Amino acid sequence: MFGPHLTLDLSECNPRKLSDLSYIYNLLDELPDVIGMHKITVPYTFIYRPREEPGEWGISGFVIIAESHISIHTFPDQGHAFVDIFSCKQFDIHKAMNYVVASLEARRADKKLSGRGKEYPREVIAAREIVTSSRPTLRH
Repeated sequence: MFGPHLTLDLSECNPRKLSDLSYIYNLLDELPDVIGMHKITVPYTFIYRPREEPGEWGISGFVIIAESHISIHTFPDQGHAFVDIFSCKQFDIHKAMNYVVASLEARRADKKLSGRGKEYPREVIAAREIVTSSRPTLRH
């Protein structure tokens, strides 16, 4: 397996925190260290306010980590946040979840964990065999 993908659907969060661009930036900036990952970019956070549906505004953000990525989408008026943590290495799922839930003061959290890349060869020998078998042989 390539690695775990944790998704958190959070509700009844603190709307003040969900609407604070600096707060969401700091959460994305600190979370990689909390779970032993390595940032390769600074976090990017954006406020989105659609004209056609003014109540659907929120903040979206992501940080690219050496091990893959972390993203968040907030909906302050509804008290919801959606967080994805995808990594090519194992991490403490409970620590990550507890940190995000506590940071956003979520009263409800729906956690889903899936293993990504079940066919991805983690060993060099297995990868070499797959590549070799998929290439046509040259005949002279």
